[in-house]
Amino acid sequence: MKRIGLLTSGTDAPGMNALIRSVVRTAESKKLEVIGISHGFKGIVEEQFKTLGRADTANIVGLGGTILKTSKYMPIEEEHVRKQAVEQLRKAGIEGLIATGGPWSLKYLHLMGKEHNYPVVGVGAIIDNDVYGTDYTIGYDSALNTAAEAIDKIRDTADSMGNVFIIEVMGSQAGYIAINVGIGCGAEYIAIPETITNIPDLHRRISSRNADKRYIIVIGEGDEVGGGFDLAKILKDSYNIDSTVSVLGAMQKGGKPSVADRILASRLGHAAVEAMIDGNTNSMVGIINGSVHHTPLPLTFERKKILPDYLVSLSDILA
Repeated sequence: MKRIGLLTSGTDAPGMNALIRSVVRTAESKKLEVIGISHGFKGIVEEQFKTLGRADTANIVGLGGTILKTSKYMPIEEEHVRKQAVEQLRKAGIEGLIATGGPWSLKYLHLMGKEHNYPVVGVGAIIDNDVYGTDYTIGYDSALNTAAEAIDKIRDTADSMGNVFIIEVMGSQAGYIAINVGIGCGAEYIAIPETITNIPDLHRRISSRNADKRYIIVIGEGDEVGGGFDLAKILKDSYNIDSTVSVLGAMQKGGKPSVADRILASRLGHAAVEAMIDGNTNSMVGIINGSVHHTPLPLTFERKKILPDYLVSLSDILA
């Protein structure tokens, strides 16, 4: 193997640039050429290829976003588009593909490899941390820190005003951000997709507080009641409780990656290149209990990553 491709797919996540740097420099040490592919799977079809070297990855380890750009290219869901993509890769002399993203991206990376006998290696990068086969995905820790900083500032206002504040964080399918940032910021109530939000119990808790004391609720965007504004409407309509809603939104995906994400991305970039060289393909590299693990790609999107029960219990005890 002499030439491998690299792309970032789906939404961006802090630490993707650190991964790019690691892949390029590890490959260079192995005498491999890396072809960067712009805008995810779309860039394969459109042949947006560029050779990446050491100079291209200088001073990017601490940058947010991705220098390769990214997209959720829906046509890749079609088999004939995946066939075309693999043909384009082979035409360019690219003998294997490393791609990073969330469950959706890993699914179609797997299908490209399986359907056309093409070597692929995946890396989980999504702030939701909802990829099976790794304790943490690239971007998750940075998103937690961004959300925590915002919630700490909101708490100052809530303390001053004594109001009910509802803060919506990202996590359409998983409550990892909500549960952990809620515990870390001392929220009085945390609503996540994995549990049923007990509205009468929430009302009881809010009502039992001192009238001038603030009440912080953190809700994941995928909670069954809806987002922050949906919960606010329920509290107002059912119990005449006024609240202030803050939706943190895409700010959680931006900014400089945390040191933990830089190190995680660096380890996984190195591991991805080694997996490609060793023929450990159609797999995803991840970190479990501190060690590099290789998980078959189908498991990364077919199996649900389970939120630990102890976090739910702890959040209830500490509220």
